[in-house]
Amino acid sequence: QVLLVESGGGLVQPGGSLKLSCAASRSPGSFLTLGWFRQAPGNVRETVATITSTGSTNYADSVKGRFAISIDNTKPTVYLQMNGLKPEDTAVYYCTAVARLNGMTYWGQGTQVTVSS
Repeated sequence: QVLLVESGGGLVQPGGSLKLSCAASRSPGSFLTLGWFRQAPGNVRETVATITSTGSTNYADSVKGRFAISIDNTKPTVYLQMNGLKPEDTAVYYCTAVARLNGMTYWGQGTQVTVSS
């Protein structure tokens, strides 16, 4: 079983920044891919950013240049730095990990991000 625990969500004004954290119960080397997804009310869950075990990153077009995903292998924790936040970034953000051993995808419980003035 893999546990992923997100933190760092909250209320921020447009143009502001937040940094989400996801603490994993296993080392990042145990995963093929780590990432962040989000789901706004009435919308489907969408990919925000992913990072592979080799450090390759991928971002949704809507967040390129504003968000950055990174890993601290010593903790182990994956981060999502969000700058220039917009009201349309409002959603529940989920951390996800694809296990190297069995290919299963694990999800965190989600953290709410609200961008509003």
